[in-house]
Amino acid sequence: MATNNLNAPQFQDPDKARQYLEAQVWPNGPVCPHCGGTERIAKSKAKTHRAGLYHCGDCREQFTVTVGSLFERSKIPLNKWLLAVYLLCSSKKGMSAKQLERMLGVTYKSAWFMAHRIREAMKPNTAPLMGGGGQIVEADETFWGRKPGTVKRSGYAHKNPVVSLVERGGQVRSFHVADVKTGTIRDVLLANIDRSANLMTDEASAYVKVGGEFASHETVKHGKGEYSRGNVNTNTIEGYFSIFKRGMIGTYHKCGEQHLKRYAVEFDFRYNHRQSLGIDDVQRTEAALKGISGKRLTYRRTHAQK
Repeated sequence: MATNNLNAPQFQDPDKARQYLEAQVWPNGPVCPHCGGTERIAKSKAKTHRAGLYHCGDCREQFTVTVGSLFERSKIPLNKWLLAVYLLCSSKKGMSAKQLERMLGVTYKSAWFMAHRIREAMKPNTAPLMGGGGQIVEADETFWGRKPGTVKRSGYAHKNPVVSLVERGGQVRSFHVADVKTGTIRDVLLANIDRSANLMTDEASAYVKVGGEFASHETVKHGKGEYSRGNVNTNTIEGYFSIFKRGMIGTYHKCGEQHLKRYAVEFDFRYNHRQSLGIDDVQRTEAALKGISGKRLTYRRTHAQK
């Protein structure tokens, strides 16, 4: 049983960490990452073998709980990995790599890479359409940082746009997009929102045409000082943006354009596993750990990815 405590056994001892991770990743028993087998798996009993080593009788391969996951081949002790996941999941506005460096006792390079691996684990494997059954979905955009090769000027052309969709009382989904032109906005909305949804946006022209493709489309006119008209508002998505901006400004300060989508995933994940939905820090951490399997991320690829 996990406890909401930095001194919990899985954060202090590598063997306890492995056992804890096995319980999260394999709730119904070991699964071979090579062939998917579950029936003919035996734990190695040889004293010369490393702890947690299993043998699959179907494909005759050996594996541990980290094989095929984001933790594979890492030289950082597993208990430090679990602590890093917990820290990133329990900090509402995120945690900088410098803070992880200090708390984990690793190098800044390692802390930076660990944080990006954890963000990869937070990325959902499936993305069902939002707003089904006539639910309300709010859509809006915000801007962050400066695009490479541009200079600061009036407006937002030099900034990186992020489009977010939030289902009232439900989840949020954010996208780093190239621009906020009508075609780009339309592609995002139609790929992620059910046509039966009731769409709510501000008066931006990019939403006007695509709004007609949903059950209804209501707007609030921010330019005229209108922020709510009965049930019509975008206050939920504005509240999410305030958390996102406070975290990016106060915790991360700077973010390369190629990494912005991962930071958006991080803030989406914490919002989608928020306390008001009955999810505490430990449950949020366990949800992130369930996303480590089937993903590999190298330092070189993380740095270079666009």
